[in-house]
This record gives sequence, C-alpha cells and structure tokens, in this order.
Amino acid sequence: MAGIKQQVIKMIQNLPDEVSLDDIMAELYFKLQVDAGLKELDEGKGISHEEVEKRMSKWLTK
Repeated sequence: MAGIKQQVIKMIQNLPDEVSLDDIMAELYFKLQVDAGLKELDEGKGISHEEVEKRMSKWLTK
C-alpha cells in the first residue's frame, strides 16, 4: 500500500486542473472522515441499520 503522501499526491493529480485550494482541502477532509468511519466499522463500533431507524424514528415519516 502506498504511503499517505503518495495517496494524497495521487488524489490531487486526479482532480481537475482548475481545482481550488478549498476544493483540495475539502477532498482531504472527506477522505479523512471516510477513513475514520471505516476504521470504526473495522473495530466493530458501527451500528446496524435497524438501530439507526430506531434512534431516528421520531424524525422519519412513513
């Protein structure tokens, strides 16, 4: 697996040429959040779909 520096370089290279610094930062933040979520799932810290529905039932309408 490539190091984090190489992953970031590749990610930036895949963005359009007219990308802004804000866009790059947003992509980095998104990747950081996704990676953190995947790590939590790997550690068994996720919750089931049914539990999400139970917790959010007061906001969901059927």
